[in-house]
Amino acid sequence: MAPTDPTTSSRWRPLHRLLAAMDDDIAQIYRDLGISDLKPTWVRELLRLEAHGPMTITELAESTQRTHSAMSQKVSAMQAAGFVRTRPGPDARSKRVTLTAKARRITGQLAAEWAATAELETEIPYPLSRAVADIQTALDHKTFRERILEHLDDAPSAP
Repeated sequence: MAPTDPTTSSRWRPLHRLLAAMDDDIAQIYRDLGISDLKPTWVRELLRLEAHGPMTITELAESTQRTHSAMSQKVSAMQAAGFVRTRPGPDARSKRVTLTAKARRITGQLAAEWAATAELETEIPYPLSRAVADIQTALDHKTFRERILEHLDDAPSAP
């Protein structure tokens, strides 16, 4: 008897496809607007800087729930593309990040992405943000790692 194939139905693949399609639409809009050097993954940080003004890399990382290392790499990439600049921060180890004129010219257009997302949530009966919060609550109760380990305990071992 052949083993059952658990991959014949996917719980997460439709969500991944949906998010990829939305990201493709976002990237196309930016290209259509002539903002070809912008990565959609930078929008949150650019909008955060627009709303709150210059921030250190640490402050920006904390405000977006990223690690300092990841934010430092992202800031370097945004700086290379001309969207932010850095200068020494309040102490010798920190850098303060500020928007460039190039970024300030497009932040209104970038905010449209966030407005469209909020609008989309009003059109669905169960907002994705609620689903994410519910999943997080379930994972706070029992981590995904713990769940996998339980299934590993039940899995047949190799001969």
